Amino acid sequence: MGKPVGVSEETFEAEVLQADLPVLADFWATWCAPCRRIAPILEDLAAEYEGRLKVAKVDVDANPTLADRYNVRSIPTLAVFKDGVLVERIVGYVPKEELKRQVNVALKARRGRPETEIGPWWDSQVK
Repeated sequence: MGKPVGVSEETFEAEVLQADLPVLADFWATWCAPCRRIAPILEDLAAEYEGRLKVAKVDVDANPTLADRYNVRSIPTLAVFKDGVLVERIVGYVPKEELKRQVNVALKARRGRPETEIGPWWDSQVK
């Protein structure tokens, strides 16, 4: 059964950017109530998408450089990486069905988007 894996600044490259599967990275903190609320949903998704999606957890207090690198300003921030490229960012708590919808769209993306690019470019890439 798939489970979320904790990652750090030292393991992020191997666990997320070089992963064989797309990765849903949860940028979170222990003191964050919405983070605690979404945690069981992420555990469910790790099991449900086993073999198709890896779920990683990044504690922003323990890994501030990663939070800065990916411009995490609010938590929870969920970032979907595909082939080492950020393809989707979801900020804040979202219900399970909405999260699944957004993850499914990201999994269908043909290629990643540059981290600074948002808007119509992304819409044109998803079929």
